[in-house]
Amino acid sequence: MTPDAHARDNFVIHAGGRAIDVRSRTYVMGVLNVTPDSFSDGGLFAKTEAAVARGVEMEAQGADLIDVGGESTRPGSDPVPANEEIRRVVPVIKELSRRTNAVISIDTSKATVAEAAVGAGATVINDVTALAGDPGMGDFAARCGVPVILMHMKGAPKTMQVNPVYGDVVREVKEFLATRILAAEAMGIREIVIDPGIGFGKSLKDNLTLMNRLDVLTQLGRPVLVGPSRKSFIGMILDTAVNDRVEGTAAAVALSIVRGANIVRVHDVRQISRVVQIADSILQERNAAESAAIRRGGA
Repeated sequence: MTPDAHARDNFVIHAGGRAIDVRSRTYVMGVLNVTPDSFSDGGLFAKTEAAVARGVEMEAQGADLIDVGGESTRPGSDPVPANEEIRRVVPVIKELSRRTNAVISIDTSKATVAEAAVGAGATVINDVTALAGDPGMGDFAARCGVPVILMHMKGAPKTMQVNPVYGDVVREVKEFLATRILAAEAMGIREIVIDPGIGFGKSLKDNLTLMNRLDVLTQLGRPVLVGPSRKSFIGMILDTAVNDRVEGTAAAVALSIVRGANIVRVHDVRQISRVVQIADSILQERNAAESAAIRRGGA
């Protein structure tokens, strides 16, 4: 059974008393890694003061959501104990919930970390394992009533980029996400966002194919989040270092929006917020023109 692709109410997510209505525009999620080893900004925001300052800055630059993570999920990374993850993220989330109006999400696959983060002020759970990594995660999310982001990942971060192979990457990712939506609903979770997991167990071709076919994932009737920011596929194409990929990220974001992305997860918030505004404006004009043509045809 496939989730209802016409349930448009699913495209309004309620988090922290705020309605995120992705039917009206694309939302920007800023990446805030409070880790020493993330692939792009590891160590830059490991201290609470620096992380909070960056979160405040991202909101000013246009971030609607701030995704706080205390464990790197870069290719080859090792897991972090839950107590260390909690130590990293909770003080940052507490301060950001006090000093910003942004929706704060916790990027974790551990139920104990999610519980501590929600207690500190996070109102969205972003789980790279799509609730499959910790049997307690789904129960906690359902109990506290926060929206959940379900991501596709082939394998685990430690080994996911070791020769990932698919028969049909779009079909397999869609089927996985459809199954995880149904599993989440069975747990009592109703507000769900899906993420194809760009760079998580995918080859260069797989990533490009998925971004070209995001419209297939929109058939699942849930908002689609895409996170191409500074990913290795951009470096492969442009032959650039990780911190020299803003133009590549901008292109990937713009095309993702055209293909149906509702939320984009990025590091370079100021630049990408501008890209989003332009892409949305172009699409909104097209939609208005098409609606007017339909009205004229029915007159």
